[in-house]
Amino acid sequence: MALDGGPHFSFSPAISFFVSCRTQAEVDELWEKLAAGGEKGQCGWLKDKFGVSWQIVPTALMDMLGDPDPKRARRVLEAMLKMRKLDIAELKRALRSS
Repeated sequence: MALDGGPHFSFSPAISFFVSCRTQAEVDELWEKLAAGGEKGQCGWLKDKFGVSWQIVPTALMDMLGDPDPKRARRVLEAMLKMRKLDIAELKRALRSS
């Protein structure tokens, strides 16, 4: 349920939605649809046309960030920090690079 508090209350990044996506196609579709008329940010963050903040994240990212090898996990984090829309293939390349 969502309520509209009227013109006295506005959205802020303090309220946001996190969407976990299984595939790149799902990331791509949600990213483009939600960002239409809004603003694309860093690390999977965007604001929709109403000013609501969303983070569109592939489930694979959480697995990669939890890699037992801290160097591999750090490479994934560094790759993610350079992205706007998150790219699973690019994150996997970062995980595998030496």
